[in-house]
Amino acid sequence: MSDLAILGGQATRTEPWPSWPVHDERDIEAVTSVVKSGQWGGYPYPGPRTEAFLRKFEELQGGGYGVAVTNGTVTMEVALRTSNIGWGDEVIVPAYTFQATAAAPMAAGAIPVIVDIDPETYCIDPKAIEAAITPRTKAVIPVHLGAQMADMDAIMALAEKYNLIVIEDCAHAHGAKWRGQGAGTIGHFGSFSLQSSKTVTSGEGGVLLCRTPELAARAASIIDCGRPHDGAEQEFTMGANFRMSELHSALAYVALERFPAQAKEREEMAAYMDEALSEVPGVRLLKRDPRHTSRSFYCYVFAINPEVFGMKHDVAVAALQKEGIPSSEGYEAMNHYELFQPKLSKLPVPSAFPERFAFEDMVLPEAERACQGEAIWLGESAFRAGTKGVDDVVNALKKVQAGAAELKSLAVK
Repeated sequence: MSDLAILGGQATRTEPWPSWPVHDERDIEAVTSVVKSGQWGGYPYPGPRTEAFLRKFEELQGGGYGVAVTNGTVTMEVALRTSNIGWGDEVIVPAYTFQATAAAPMAAGAIPVIVDIDPETYCIDPKAIEAAITPRTKAVIPVHLGAQMADMDAIMALAEKYNLIVIEDCAHAHGAKWRGQGAGTIGHFGSFSLQSSKTVTSGEGGVLLCRTPELAARAASIIDCGRPHDGAEQEFTMGANFRMSELHSALAYVALERFPAQAKEREEMAAYMDEALSEVPGVRLLKRDPRHTSRSFYCYVFAINPEVFGMKHDVAVAALQKEGIPSSEGYEAMNHYELFQPKLSKLPVPSAFPERFAFEDMVLPEAERACQGEAIWLGESAFRAGTKGVDDVVNALKKVQAGAAELKSLAVK
């Protein structure tokens, strides 16, 4: 019998990984307090728990003016609408990200322009951004992916040169810093998700960090059905109910209290993982930019060279999962992404600008290389299981690689 678990052998790890989300009596007390208060929803905005959460979140990221929103997709739509970006405007997004990054511009009436990534970081390539800029281009949404950050120096230089709005997609970047400055505070806006898998979570929810109080007031008006939010003579805007509830804010506040210790543990174990994986043939660590001064670990992404490692990532991940390792292939490239179906949305943008949605004509070699054979994503729980957790991951990876010949006939897809 083979040693590989996927072929009937014993799994490398059979003990459970640390569960997520973490919870204890503080969460129960926080929610109970909101229930007893009678103020459960987000109106009037912001409620006292939402206000307290936003101030603490701004402290974590080191700046910005926060607006609490229903989720981390609406945050990007609201940022665009706050910037008066809409019908026919172009918004540059990376090919390697969750579909929400490209869907949000469409919801605002804008056109997502999909560009390639830097193969060393898997984040948006600044050279690809500049090549895609047209007179219609109004914004760019760089995504800080996995434990990486996009090159914010280069992106902000382009924004200055071409008068672009920068909306940082920080769904993976709670607590991350670039040159000591918090993710989401470098561009004009920072979009954060509080969805249940994120490292700061309230189950659902989002935060939009704005560069100025004036932008925050306009964003708050948009998410609060258009009500004025500058405390003076601001006119009503056209908005909707995108408010986050007091129940979610209470949970998120407690999550922020836990976050520093969790982040420290993940970062220490990730450094240990870096060292261990660097010794595995065919494994390539994504490049850590020295300007990226604090990493955040929604997940940990590395690459394999299929020819050297002995298989593509779909086979490796299927085998790792059977070995008890929390892993995945990550996202699909946006032009092949099953979750991104603009023509099925019945929104007017795809039919009005069909050339921008001709996925079959898109040339995105780096994103496709990552998505079709290289990228392996590890869940954050592997970094809250001590050195043994990391050792189990690495031992399983070596075991899978050693069984490459046995796996050649495995049809995963």
